[in-house]
Amino acid sequence: MTLQTSLLALIGMLTLGTPVLAQTQGVSKNEIVIGTIQGLTGPGVALSKPTLEGMQLRVEEVNEQGGINGRKLVLKVEDSNYDPKRAILAAEKLVNQDKIFAMVGHIGTPTNIATFPVLFKKNVVNFFPLSAARQMYEPLNRLTYAFIAPYYDQMLYATPRLIKEKGTKKVCVIYQDDELGTEVLKGTEDSVKIAGVDLVEKTSYKRGATDFSSQVSKTKAAGCDLVVFSGIVRETIGIMAEARKIGFNPVFLSSSSAYINAVPKLGGAVVEGLYVPTTVSVPYTDSPEQPIRFWATKYKTRFGTDPETFSALGYAGMDSFIKVVQKVGPNLTTDSFVRTMEGMTFPPDMFGGPAMSFSRTKHLGSKAARLSQIKNGKWVVVSEYSE
Repeated sequence: MTLQTSLLALIGMLTLGTPVLAQTQGVSKNEIVIGTIQGLTGPGVALSKPTLEGMQLRVEEVNEQGGINGRKLVLKVEDSNYDPKRAILAAEKLVNQDKIFAMVGHIGTPTNIATFPVLFKKNVVNFFPLSAARQMYEPLNRLTYAFIAPYYDQMLYATPRLIKEKGTKKVCVIYQDDELGTEVLKGTEDSVKIAGVDLVEKTSYKRGATDFSSQVSKTKAAGCDLVVFSGIVRETIGIMAEARKIGFNPVFLSSSSAYINAVPKLGGAVVEGLYVPTTVSVPYTDSPEQPIRFWATKYKTRFGTDPETFSALGYAGMDSFIKVVQKVGPNLTTDSFVRTMEGMTFPPDMFGGPAMSFSRTKHLGSKAARLSQIKNGKWVVVSEYSE
């Protein structure tokens, strides 16, 4: 063997054994592959479609500017039908076939929880899911980061506030029988203890239900003057329509899952007065704030429809992911991403979202929330942020 051959063989051995040259899944010289799971069919479509569009808009913008450190973002999308079993299959495809670097903006509480084992097995980050459940950041896991005030804390903030402001004495809960509804129920149960009033009725419904007559009748019979519930569009309108039909008009409070334009658009007078704890402003095209108005017009030009609250959440979440990757620099790995996130701060976003900070032991950006209410067919912010 010549000296040159020996040197080449040695270099080859060193190259094979050098970990810094090992490629991180989803990261190549020219691309960063990320994934998202949305409920593009089924009961979550009213949230998922605008969420995905908001994400796509931000990806298009950064790619038009040359990407991040020379790498274009590639967004892979799968549909869960808001079904945990389908979400697992979607995650397995994204992780094992599409080889994503991170899951971004996955929508839904039960669907997210179902996919965690798939993600964690392959060291894939779950970044800013569209769920306000505490399971998105508890127990502490280096691969999970959340940015929406939890349903539990939303209720802990909003329920005592409305009890005090409205002078209500009897509280009821109508909750979806899954992780989302359970968090709303727990937050309400602890809230009434703080406020010193009675929780006189709690009743549940199945995910995907369309008939709420028995649940609403129970709360009316219990004499409730504040009804807290969990739901998206169909559930929100269905519960309040049933109440109006039988002449039952308590104060209504929902979780942030109902904070979407479709609720006042489709619900009309039925949903007037509904309160919801929120973290962003609805990006109306006639907003008095010029940056929001400009963005909403750009969105409508791109997708042919007005943006929703979840359009803003999808855009803001993707923008945050981009900021982290930019700060990491060219040597992007899961470890470098995690190290950067554990010292990351974000200023308030253009949609009114609160400032956020993360650390090694804090993987929720902020617990801050404020109240919005439907007034004359539009969502209006009616309180300041509070944790």
